[in-house]
Amino acid sequence: MEEDRKARASAWFEELRGQICAVFEAIEDELTPAMAAKLPIAAALEGLAPGRFERKAWAREDGDPAKGGGGTMAVMRGRVFEKVGVNVSAVWGEFPPDFAQKMPGAAQDPRFWASGVSLVAHMRSPLIPAVHMNTRHIVTAKSWFGGGADLTPMVPFKADTRDFHAALKAACDKHDPDYHARFKKWCDEYFYLPHRAEARGVGGIFYDNLETDWDADFAFTQDVGRAFLEVYPKIVRRHLAETWTPEQRARQLVKRGRYVEFNLLYDRGTLFGLKTGGNVEAILMSLPPAVAWP
Repeated sequence: MEEDRKARASAWFEELRGQICAVFEAIEDELTPAMAAKLPIAAALEGLAPGRFERKAWAREDGDPAKGGGGTMAVMRGRVFEKVGVNVSAVWGEFPPDFAQKMPGAAQDPRFWASGVSLVAHMRSPLIPAVHMNTRHIVTAKSWFGGGADLTPMVPFKADTRDFHAALKAACDKHDPDYHARFKKWCDEYFYLPHRAEARGVGGIFYDNLETDWDADFAFTQDVGRAFLEVYPKIVRRHLAETWTPEQRARQLVKRGRYVEFNLLYDRGTLFGLKTGGNVEAILMSLPPAVAWP
């Protein structure tokens, strides 16, 4: 049964990745030449074809049969998406002794299996918020799901924040009336930069160690992915043809600096990937293509 569950989870992460990539490529096609000509970066976009994801497979094999797996990076640098990555992976092996003590079910037996999908999008327009989404399934002596999604506006719009939270709340409420308040609070506390005393963005939801009923937890994790796929493209399309100022672009680059600081200093996914021998290029895919510190 455990192997069947692993296969089902991995297949879903692959399926969700495919759906997201298809929608994001469709959005690239929707930025017409007439729309692009009105943007401040019209000259840079002239003659630039709509973006398409480039996929790159990686393997974790290192000669040890107890360690293996790998994944596929899918990265697009387009006209709307300055840089977006949607990665999937399924890996197994053993946690290092110090890290095993921090992982549920790994203190006595450090063996693990993990699979997931991870997405970060950095947009050309500072009016379109950056976004992060990931969901994962991890198996040690225990078996659990985790993940979430959060929005990082460069120029905040109340409608974007409202719709993003509403979509995630609907996904939560479908499964447990307490989920949204609990996971929203967790997200607000997690995506916070203590050294700056500020939040990374406007939040969303974050959950981990979800181990109640496997089928119910898997269904919830799927609905989190579906909610993201429904709401974020709507937010992108809302601002697709809107122009912006140099000052807004400058603010975007500084805000991206905060994103870098969080991911390198505090992000659990970054630490997990590095501690388990993951692909460094895939782990650091979340970093923006251009950034500034004042």
